[in-house]
Parts: sequence; structure tokens; C-alpha cells
Amino acid sequence: MKLVMGVDLETEVELSPAAKSEVAVFSPYSSPSTALLLQRRVVAWSKETGSPATVRVRLGDRSFDLHKDPLVSKCKYFSEASASIQSGDDDIELPASFPGVCEAFEAIALFCYGDAVALDPFNVAAVRCAAEFLGVAGLGARCDLYINQVVLQSWDDALIVLQRCQPLLPVAEELLIVSRCVESLAFMACMEILDPEQLRRDDLQPGGAGAATRALVGRRWDAELVKELAARDLWIKDLVALPFDFFERIVQALRRQGMKEKYVSPVVLFYANKWVLSKKTHKFWATTDDEAVDGETDANRRAAAILEGVIGLLPAESAAVAAGGAIPVAFYFALLSRSLTLELSDESRTKLREQVASNLQFARVDDLPLPEEEEADRSIADSREVRAMESIVSNHAASVQRRGVEAVSELWDRYLVQFAGDPKLRPERLAELIGVIPAGDRKTHNHLYEAINTYLVEHQGLSGEEKATLCGHLDCRKLSHEACIQAVQNERMPLRLIVQALFVQQLHTHRAFTECSDSFRCMHSGELVPGAGVYTPSPGCPAVPTSQPLSSSSPYDSHRGPRDAKLRARDDASDYETASFRIQALEQEIISLKQTLQRHNTLKGSASARRESKEPSFRVAADASTPAIIKRRATVSGSCIGSMRWGSQRRCASRILRVFARLAVFGRGRSRGKQSKCSAATEQPNCM
Repeated sequence: MKLVMGVDLETEVELSPAAKSEVAVFSPYSSPSTALLLQRRVVAWSKETGSPATVRVRLGDRSFDLHKDPLVSKCKYFSEASASIQSGDDDIELPASFPGVCEAFEAIALFCYGDAVALDPFNVAAVRCAAEFLGVAGLGARCDLYINQVVLQSWDDALIVLQRCQPLLPVAEELLIVSRCVESLAFMACMEILDPEQLRRDDLQPGGAGAATRALVGRRWDAELVKELAARDLWIKDLVALPFDFFERIVQALRRQGMKEKYVSPVVLFYANKWVLSKKTHKFWATTDDEAVDGETDANRRAAAILEGVIGLLPAESAAVAAGGAIPVAFYFALLSRSLTLELSDESRTKLREQVASNLQFARVDDLPLPEEEEADRSIADSREVRAMESIVSNHAASVQRRGVEAVSELWDRYLVQFAGDPKLRPERLAELIGVIPAGDRKTHNHLYEAINTYLVEHQGLSGEEKATLCGHLDCRKLSHEACIQAVQNERMPLRLIVQALFVQQLHTHRAFTECSDSFRCMHSGELVPGAGVYTPSPGCPAVPTSQPLSSSSPYDSHRGPRDAKLRARDDASDYETASFRIQALEQEIISLKQTLQRHNTLKGSASARRESKEPSFRVAADASTPAIIKRRATVSGSCIGSMRWGSQRRCASRILRVFARLAVFGRGRSRGKQSKCSAATEQPNCM
């Protein structure tokens, strides 16, 4: 008989199928298998002592026939249970709280029989926890020594042990196996980042950890692209594969050990992308979880739990600024869009929206969420995505400390353009969304004009009152020159807005003409000697007396101070308000004149009918004798303002505008006689 380590190799022992499968999964390092060695050792002990195995230990679905003496001498648990062990066959069933799988118990049984236990990263955590539970003297110290000297010195071994600790909780936590692995992994990750060779790769190659998140800036969020970037750094890829409880502790350890936020934040981003934002992961959870009644609900529940943890790991606003944009703005909006389909706690939801609000000024319109599919009975403006953004932007506008007000206003107007063409969008809902931004926060109204114009193109059946309500949010003074030209030529806009745009366009033209004229006069009149304050005329130009100021030589002096510029801007605003008031008064006068003409025509028609009924012969004679008068009256009633076509209204508005221009712009420097002539010219079109 040949003996190796006290084992009879000639004794053939067959393993059960369950034991074979468990051994194959548990530890690839075990060769020969622990179960085979234990069974051979039991047979050899029986032959040596002549006593059969009298104790049957049950663990789950498996049972082990062992001898009493080795178990009682080495295990405190079996020693305390020796009173129940009789000379006959007795069963001892280990409780469900026993940590570790069956191979851990087999390793402990081999140790009780006097054989050495082959420890490896796959079984050391289970053997350590099982030895602690059974009270095996000496084996726990050997496991701790192996963990400290072997496992914690290797990145891969520490990862394996940490993953094996998940089913061993809370015993593995009490024995400090988890905490030791977490601290070791965090330390080695810091060393990986501080490695000079790694730093050189980060600076020179596009695939380094520093460049991974920079590649996402200014782009729409793409989960597959982020997954590819995460796979370029192996240490990040390994951490992302961990359960969230362990991952959270490692991230906290990384920050505690001094890793910069620009390296920690991308790890959190990659983890959230894999387990929360990836559609493949969600589909995998929904289709492979056999225990869940509703796979979709269970997948959402698991994603919600991870998302709440990720929100807690996001850096604070000050830390995010210090990180130098380590997290792209699109990531916050991607989390917001995903959170709308999950059930989060109020605290997590509020914190996420605060993070989104703090990054509004840096966002692009493509980052803002929109529903992926349109609902048949509801417009896009009533979707949960738009309502969430409405709440965030409204809170930002109402906050005391607002930053990037103009950028946020422009972003919101661009966002309205995205769904302004929705056929199901109601005008009052669009007006409500426009009012989210205060009127004074908008520096330009170009994008707001684009949104309203897009809505009017799609909804051509709006009444004049509804158009006036929507266009009332527009301020023509904040439209660019090109937008003013478009507004003037846009037949869908109300007449009031067109006239206001014409007036503003004329102000722009006059200002441009003034600046051009001033530049031309300054160029050909002379130059100012810098620092001396002396005017030097150009050759061929008459000299200006030194006692006369240079500004008095022309009414269009381009060297006016900031005070004169403010006065000019205030005069333009006053002219604009005066013109607006005159336009409103003119509209009221037109309406009154139209009503008067209608009443006059109605009364005249009734009187003519009565006269015809009384004097038919005289009426016929009058018709024959006075055709010119009737034609003239028909012409007047047919050309009243109420029945004018669009071309006639535009020509009338142009004549009115020319009168206003002479009054508002060029009438300031004229004499009282000329002003009275302008007033008479103004009254003449009003009487039309």
C-alpha cells in the first residue's frame, strides 16, 4: 500500500455528482479535490484504528460519515455536542447559519484528521469563517497569516477573496477580512495612479484614465462608448464588476487615502453606467431572474437601489469644481432621465435635482431629457421629462444665488424649440413654459422667437388673441437684426409685432448709419495725437479753431463718453415705448373708426330701405341721375380699414412707421415749426 500524506491512494472512492460539481466551482487550485482526499482519509482511519465512522454530519443536502475522536479533539463545536453523540450512528446537522460551502467543512475535517489544508484565494475566506464558527484551534491563525502575507499583496487575489466574502457576511466582516481587502485594493489603486509610467500613459495616450472622461465632454451620452472607455483601465474594470456594497467602501477608502477627485469620480461614473444606465444590464436582469414574479419590476428595484447609492457617492459641488470637470454634465442629465422611471427616496431625488441645477449653465440642449416615445393622448410638454426640467429650471430661477442666468435662459429657449412643433401642444401650456424664465433674464429673444414661430407654423388655426398672447412674450429690442428682418417678413406674426419689429429695425439701421458716418468723418477730418490731446487736421482739410471742442464740429461725434452712450440708449428705449404707445392708440382708433363706419352703413342701409319702400319712382330716378356719388361712397366703404387686405395693411403700416420715424428719430433736432408740420403729418394718416 502506497501512502502519500497519510492517504491510501489505492483506495478508490467515488464522489457524488453534487460533490463533483461543487468542487469544480469552488476552487480551481484544488488538485486532487478536497472531497476525494477526505473520503480516502476516512477509509484509511478506519483501517488503522479498526473503528468505523460513527458520526454523520449533515450540511444542506449532503452528509459526511466521520469518526468521533478526530472531530471532538479538534473542534470546539463538536466537543460541546459530544454529550449527544452515542456509540451508535448519530446525526449532527449543522445550522443554516454555517458560513461557507461544503468544501470549507471538508477542509476542516481533513485538518481534524491531521492533514494539511491547501489554502488558496478561492477557499481561504470560507475556511476562515467556518473555522471560527466550529472553533477549530490553530486553523484560523493559519488562514489570517495566508491572507496577510499572500492575498493582500496581490490585486487579483484580493479581488477574489473580496468577491468570495459576499455570501459569508456578516462573519467575514466581523473577522475583518472585508475591511483588509478593501484597504489593500484602495492602496494598490492609488499606487497604480501614482505610477510614473501610468501617468505618462494618461498624458500621452487617449485611453488613459485622465482622458477617458474628457472624451465624453460635449457629446451626447452613449452607454456603449462609456463602457469601452472603462475597459481601457483594468483596475477600473475590476472595481466596476464588484457588488455595490464593496464598491462603495472602496470608493470611500480611495478618497480617505488621498486619491484626487478627478480619478475617483470617473470610477463612480463607469459603475453607474454599467449597472444603472446600460439597457443591456436592465434587459439581462429582467429576463434571467427566475425567482422574481415580474422581471421588469425586479430589474427596476435593483437599479433604483444602486442609483441611490451612486447619488450618495457623487462629489459635492465644491469637489466637482476642484475635479476640473471629471464628470461630464451629460452624466447628471442621464441619471435624471433614468431616475424618472425608478422609485427613489425623496432625499435622493432632491439631491440629484440639485446636482442637475448646479450644472445647468454648462449643459447643452442635447443633454436635456426628452421622452423616447410619444404618447398618443398626451403632448411632449406634459411628459415627466419636460415637467422635471420645468421644476428644476423654475427652482433655479427662483433661487437666491443664481449663476449663469443668461446661459440657462438661452438653454431653456433652445429646449422649447425641440418640442414646439408638437401638434398636441396647447398654446396656454407653451405660454406657461415660456414664463418659467423671468422676462429680465433673457439677454436675447432669438430662440424664443424661433420656438413661437415653430409653434405658429404647426398650429395655423390659432385666433388673433392667442397669437397676441404668445407673441406678447417677445421683446423686439432683444431680437438680432436678422431676426427682426424675419419677423417683419413673417405673415404669421400679429400686426403689432410686425410694426414694433419695423421700428426696431429702423433704430438698428439708424444706429449703424450713425456709426458709419461718425467713422467716416473721423477718418477724413483728422486725428487726435495720443497723450497730447491736440487735434491735427488732415492735409487739405480746414483747421478747426483750438478754442472750439472737437465734439461740436459734428452732431454725430463717435468720441462721446459713456454718459452720452447711456443717454442715447435711454432715448432709444423712450422712443420705443412711445412708438408702442402710439401703435396701441392707433389700433384703438382704427377699431373705433371701423365700428363707427359699420354703424353708419347699417343705419344708412335701413334708411335707404325705408325710402325705397315709400318712393320707388324717385329712387330709380336718383339712381339714374347720381351714379358718381354712389360710386364714390361705395369706394369709401370698401376701402375702410376693417376690410383691407394684407398688402393694404402693410402699406398703411409702412406709412405710419415713416411718420413715427420722422417724429421719434429725426425730429429731435428740428425747430418747433418743423415739429408742428410733423404733428400735422401724423394727424393726417390717423384721419385715414
